[in-house]
Amino acid sequence: VQLQASGGGSVQSGGALKLSCTVSGSFFELNDMGWFRQGSGNKRELVASFSSKGRTLYADSVRGRFTISRDRDEKTVYLQMNSLTPDDTDVYYCNAFLRLSEDTIRWNEYWGQGPNFTVPS
Repeated sequence: VQLQASGGGSVQSGGALKLSCTVSGSFFELNDMGWFRQGSGNKRELVASFSSKGRTLYADSVRGRFTISRDRDEKTVYLQMNSLTPDDTDVYYCNAFLRLSEDTIRWNEYWGQGPNFTVPS
């Protein structure tokens, strides 16, 4: 199983970017997917999550500016980031919880590293 993240690019303060992350490989069931970010020397923090039941959760710092969405096949999650500020400069990671087979109740957590972009001040 792999999480392939893409997106990012050059952006100015106040601009927008869209990240995407797709799960590939063999698995039985996919549950929550989300985006985290981590700055140098900082703890990885949740940005937004999208549950298999369609519930979304946002960090206070991005609520109203970022929107998480998910494809109908549920294998791809997106993060639309608007009104970007220098405080959003971080390395972004996508995250997913999967069950590898129907013979297990264990959920495995996977990570994919997203783009590292800088919002200049």
